[in-house]
Amino acid sequence: MRAAAVLFDKDGTLFDFSRTWSAWALGVMQHLSEGDAALVEAMACELRFDLGTATFLKDSPVIAGTSREAAECLARALGRRDPEAIEGFLSEEAARAPLAEAVPLAPLLDSLRAAGLRLGVMTNDNEAVARAHLAQVGVGDRFDFVAGFDSGHGAKPSPAPLLAFAAALGLPPEQVVMVGDSTHDLQAGRAAGMMTVGVLTGPAGAEELRHLADAILPDIGHLPGWLSAVVA
Repeated sequence: MRAAAVLFDKDGTLFDFSRTWSAWALGVMQHLSEGDAALVEAMACELRFDLGTATFLKDSPVIAGTSREAAECLARALGRRDPEAIEGFLSEEAARAPLAEAVPLAPLLDSLRAAGLRLGVMTNDNEAVARAHLAQVGVGDRFDFVAGFDSGHGAKPSPAPLLAFAAALGLPPEQVVMVGDSTHDLQAGRAAGMMTVGVLTGPAGAEELRHLADAILPDIGHLPGWLSAVVA
Protein backbone atom coordinates (compact mmCIF):
# COMPACT_ATOMS: atom_id res chain seq x y z
CA MET A 1 0.00 0.00 0.00
CA ARG A 2 1.28 3.44 -0.90
CA ALA A 3 2.43 5.61 2.01
CA ALA A 4 0.42 8.80 2.38
CA ALA A 5 2.03 10.27 5.51
CA VAL A 6 5.15 10.14 7.66
CA LEU A 7 5.12 10.64 11.43
CA PHE A 8 8.52 11.47 12.93
CA ASP A 9 9.84 11.18 16.44
CA LYS A 10 11.83 14.32 17.35
CA ASP A 11 14.94 13.67 19.45
CA GLY A 12 17.24 11.09 17.92
CA THR A 13 15.29 11.24 14.66
CA LEU A 14 14.90 14.80 13.39
CA PHE A 15 17.75 15.86 15.68
CA ASP A 16 20.87 13.85 16.47
CA PHE A 17 20.41 12.78 20.07
CA SER A 18 23.94 12.85 21.41
CA ARG A 19 25.08 16.02 19.63
CA THR A 20 21.98 17.87 20.84
CA TRP A 21 21.38 16.60 24.36
CA SER A 22 24.57 15.31 26.00
CA ALA A 23 26.30 18.65 26.58
CA TRP A 24 22.93 20.23 27.41
CA ALA A 25 22.23 17.61 30.10
CA LEU A 26 25.63 18.11 31.68
CA GLY A 27 25.00 21.85 31.88
CA VAL A 28 21.59 21.30 33.47
CA MET A 29 23.04 19.02 36.12
CA GLN A 30 25.83 21.45 36.91
CA HIS A 31 23.31 24.26 37.28
CA LEU A 32 20.99 22.28 39.56
CA SER A 33 23.87 21.04 41.70
CA GLU A 34 25.07 24.57 42.51
CA GLY A 35 28.65 23.31 42.38
CA ASP A 36 28.14 20.16 44.46
CA ALA A 37 29.98 17.36 42.62
CA ALA A 38 28.26 14.67 44.68
CA LEU A 39 24.86 15.93 43.49
CA VAL A 40 26.03 15.89 39.89
CA GLU A 41 27.03 12.24 40.36
CA ALA A 42 23.68 11.44 41.98
CA MET A 43 21.75 13.06 39.13
CA ALA A 44 23.88 11.30 36.53
CA CYS A 45 23.17 7.99 38.25
CA GLU A 46 19.41 8.59 38.18
CA LEU A 47 19.49 9.72 34.56
CA ARG A 48 21.87 6.90 33.54
CA PHE A 49 24.33 9.44 32.19
CA ASP A 50 28.03 8.57 31.90
CA LEU A 51 29.98 11.57 33.18
CA GLY A 52 33.25 10.20 31.80
CA THR A 53 32.05 10.16 28.20
CA ALA A 54 29.30 12.79 28.65
CA THR A 55 26.73 10.50 27.01
CA PHE A 56 23.48 8.87 28.00
CA LEU A 57 23.61 5.12 28.54
CA LYS A 58 21.27 3.08 26.38
CA ASP A 59 18.97 2.29 29.31
CA SER A 60 18.56 5.95 30.30
CA PRO A 61 14.94 6.88 31.09
CA VAL A 62 15.58 10.19 29.31
CA ILE A 63 15.97 8.60 25.88
CA ALA A 64 12.35 7.65 25.33
CA GLY A 65 10.74 9.08 28.45
CA THR A 66 8.83 12.28 29.08
CA SER A 67 10.17 15.49 30.56
CA ARG A 68 8.15 14.70 33.68
CA GLU A 69 10.00 11.41 34.08
CA ALA A 70 13.34 13.20 33.71
CA ALA A 71 12.26 15.77 36.31
CA GLU A 72 11.28 13.02 38.74
CA CYS A 73 14.71 11.42 38.34
CA LEU A 74 16.42 14.71 39.11
CA ALA A 75 14.14 15.40 42.06
CA ARG A 76 15.05 12.05 43.62
CA ALA A 77 18.76 12.74 43.22
CA LEU A 78 18.43 16.22 44.70
CA GLY A 79 16.17 15.13 47.55
CA ARG A 80 13.49 17.55 46.38
CA ARG A 81 9.75 17.13 46.33
CA ASP A 82 8.95 19.58 43.55
CA PRO A 83 9.36 17.71 40.25
CA GLU A 84 6.88 20.14 38.68
CA ALA A 85 9.26 23.05 39.28
CA ILE A 86 12.18 21.04 37.91
CA GLU A 87 10.12 20.10 34.87
CA GLY A 88 9.39 23.76 34.24
CA PHE A 89 13.10 24.54 34.41
CA LEU A 90 13.90 21.68 32.03
CA SER A 91 11.31 22.90 29.53
CA GLU A 92 12.70 26.43 29.61
CA GLU A 93 16.25 25.18 29.11
CA ALA A 94 15.26 22.62 26.46
CA ALA A 95 13.60 25.30 24.35
CA ARG A 96 17.02 26.98 24.13
CA ALA A 97 19.03 23.82 23.44
CA PRO A 98 21.57 24.05 20.57
CA LEU A 99 19.95 21.70 18.06
CA ALA A 100 21.94 19.43 15.76
CA GLU A 101 19.82 18.43 12.78
CA ALA A 102 20.27 14.77 11.88
CA VAL A 103 20.39 15.90 8.24
CA PRO A 104 19.47 19.28 6.72
CA LEU A 105 15.77 19.21 7.53
CA ALA A 106 14.21 21.85 5.30
CA PRO A 107 15.20 20.28 1.95
CA LEU A 108 14.32 16.78 3.13
CA LEU A 109 10.89 17.77 4.39
CA ASP A 110 10.22 19.82 1.27
CA SER A 111 11.05 16.81 -0.91
CA LEU A 112 8.66 14.60 1.07
CA ARG A 113 5.90 17.16 0.83
CA ALA A 114 6.53 17.58 -2.90
CA ALA A 115 5.98 13.83 -3.22
CA GLY A 116 2.50 14.31 -1.73
CA LEU A 117 3.23 13.07 1.77
CA ARG A 118 1.64 14.61 4.86
CA LEU A 119 4.02 15.07 7.79
CA GLY A 120 3.77 15.02 11.56
CA VAL A 121 5.85 14.90 14.75
CA MET A 122 5.01 12.91 17.87
CA THR A 123 7.48 13.26 20.73
CA ASN A 124 7.55 12.29 24.38
CA ASP A 125 8.86 15.81 25.01
CA ASN A 126 6.16 18.41 25.65
CA GLU A 127 4.38 20.02 22.73
CA ALA A 128 5.51 23.60 23.40
CA VAL A 129 9.18 22.60 23.39
CA ALA A 130 8.67 20.53 20.22
CA ARG A 131 7.10 23.47 18.42
CA ALA A 132 9.89 25.76 19.65
CA HIS A 133 12.53 23.38 18.32
CA LEU A 134 10.88 23.04 14.91
CA ALA A 135 10.54 26.83 14.68
CA GLN A 136 14.15 27.31 15.76
CA VAL A 137 15.40 25.42 12.70
CA GLY A 138 12.77 26.95 10.43
CA VAL A 139 10.64 23.89 9.64
CA GLY A 140 7.58 24.29 11.84
CA ASP A 141 5.36 25.07 8.88
CA ARG A 142 6.19 21.78 7.15
CA PHE A 143 4.14 19.72 9.58
CA ASP A 144 0.41 19.06 9.60
CA PHE A 145 0.47 17.72 13.17
CA VAL A 146 2.73 18.22 16.20
CA ALA A 147 2.06 16.46 19.51
CA GLY A 148 3.88 15.87 22.76
CA PHE A 149 3.14 13.69 25.75
CA ASP A 150 1.04 16.54 27.17
CA SER A 151 -1.15 17.09 24.08
CA GLY A 152 -3.97 14.87 25.30
CA HIS A 153 -3.22 11.76 23.26
CA GLY A 154 -0.84 9.97 25.64
CA ALA A 155 2.81 9.05 25.19
CA LYS A 156 4.74 6.38 23.32
CA PRO A 157 4.90 3.36 23.43
CA SER A 158 1.11 3.72 23.47
CA PRO A 159 -0.22 3.76 19.90
CA ALA A 160 -2.88 6.34 20.86
CA PRO A 161 -0.95 9.49 19.82
CA LEU A 162 0.01 7.85 16.53
CA LEU A 163 -3.59 6.95 15.84
CA ALA A 164 -4.53 10.55 16.67
CA PHE A 165 -2.23 11.67 13.85
CA ALA A 166 -3.85 9.29 11.37
CA ALA A 167 -7.32 10.37 12.48
CA ALA A 168 -6.44 14.06 12.22
CA LEU A 169 -5.43 13.53 8.60
CA GLY A 170 -8.30 11.17 7.83
CA LEU A 171 -5.95 8.34 6.89
CA PRO A 172 -5.96 4.62 7.70
CA PRO A 173 -2.95 3.78 9.94
CA GLU A 174 -1.53 1.38 7.36
CA GLN A 175 -0.85 4.35 5.08
CA VAL A 176 1.38 6.00 7.70
CA VAL A 177 5.10 5.42 8.23
CA MET A 178 6.33 5.88 11.80
CA VAL A 179 10.01 6.89 11.90
CA GLY A 180 11.95 6.79 15.17
CA ASP A 181 15.19 5.94 16.90
CA SER A 182 13.91 4.02 19.93
CA THR A 183 12.01 0.85 20.70
CA HIS A 184 9.23 3.03 22.17
CA ASP A 185 8.76 4.68 18.77
CA LEU A 186 8.64 1.43 16.84
CA GLN A 187 6.54 -0.43 19.41
CA ALA A 188 3.97 2.33 19.14
CA GLY A 189 4.09 2.17 15.36
CA ARG A 190 3.62 -1.59 15.26
CA ALA A 191 0.76 -1.42 17.77
CA ALA A 192 -0.92 1.27 15.65
CA GLY A 193 -0.69 -0.88 12.53
CA MET A 194 1.71 1.48 10.79
CA MET A 195 4.84 0.85 8.75
CA THR A 196 7.92 1.37 10.94
CA VAL A 197 11.37 2.69 10.11
CA GLY A 198 14.21 2.82 12.61
CA VAL A 199 17.07 5.32 12.32
CA LEU A 200 20.49 5.20 13.96
CA THR A 201 20.86 8.84 15.04
CA GLY A 202 19.84 7.98 18.61
CA PRO A 203 21.44 5.76 21.25
CA ALA A 204 19.87 2.48 20.05
CA GLY A 205 21.72 0.22 17.65
CA ALA A 206 20.30 -1.67 14.71
CA GLU A 207 20.18 -4.92 16.65
CA GLU A 208 17.84 -3.36 19.23
CA LEU A 209 15.44 -1.99 16.61
CA ARG A 210 15.48 -4.60 13.86
CA HIS A 211 12.72 -6.84 15.25
CA LEU A 212 10.32 -3.89 15.37
CA ALA A 213 11.20 -2.23 12.06
CA ASP A 214 10.30 -2.73 8.43
CA ALA A 215 13.60 -1.02 7.66
CA ILE A 216 16.66 0.33 9.49
CA LEU A 217 18.24 3.43 7.94
CA PRO A 218 21.39 5.33 8.96
CA ASP A 219 19.36 8.55 9.20
CA ILE A 220 16.20 10.14 7.84
CA GLY A 221 18.08 11.39 4.79
CA HIS A 222 17.71 7.88 3.39
CA LEU A 223 13.92 7.91 3.81
CA PRO A 224 12.95 9.21 0.33
CA GLY A 225 14.96 6.45 -1.34
CA TRP A 226 13.36 3.78 0.84
CA LEU A 227 9.89 5.14 0.23
CA SER A 228 10.46 5.17 -3.53
CA ALA A 229 11.92 1.67 -3.63
CA VAL A 230 9.68 -0.12 -1.16
CA VAL A 231 6.32 1.46 -0.43
CA ALA A 232 5.73 4.30 -2.85
